[in-house]
Amino acid sequence: MQYRDYENEKSDRRKGVEEFYRTNHINQTYDYVQKLRKEYGQLNRCEMSIWEACELLNEFVDESDPDLDEPQIEHLLQTAEAIRRDHPNEDWLHLTGLIHDLGKVLLHPKFGALPQWSVVGDTYPVGCAFDENIVHHKYFKENPDYNNPKYNTRLGVYSEGCGLDSVAKENKTTLPSPALFIIRYHSFYDSNSDCTLHLQFHNK
Repeated sequence: MQYRDYENEKSDRRKGVEEFYRTNHINQTYDYVQKLRKEYGQLNRCEMSIWEACELLNEFVDESDPDLDEPQIEHLLQTAEAIRRDHPNEDWLHLTGLIHDLGKVLLHPKFGALPQWSVVGDTYPVGCAFDENIVHHKYFKENPDYNNPKYNTRLGVYSEGCGLDSVAKENKTTLPSPALFIIRYHSFYDSNSDCTLHLQFHNK
């Protein structure tokens, strides 16, 4: 399995990707995330079908990804088709591949036109110390939370053993638990542990 290579000198996108993460790491604070959770938790922005939402992603290229430079709708379709090829009898997994990056609709004006640093990229916990395995970790030193004693310890605002299930709200989806796990954490860096959860799909 190939993972993203953020240090590849041959990548024309490398400098732009690093600048993306610099901005992301400086601005993604605990307070900022809580503000957006409250705002978007109201689910009052827009209502449309899944395919209509997918079509919105035809307008965006993920600035955080050094490997992919096509519109995001192509990435969704390639992922779904690759999964269908390898797992033809798992229809729930085909759907999961199609919608795994659908949250990027938050870039679109219909959903608030958030900046890319606020929406895309590998994700990580806020409210606790930033793990050194997170890509371009050095830029966290400019994040206000970095030196805040409330947030810069191993556990921060969390309790020992709280688990990933404690940070995700339940909903009425009929998708199985593994699908929700993939969607929520497919590019998630698990802070302060011995493993990094990185289930990013790559289809070249």
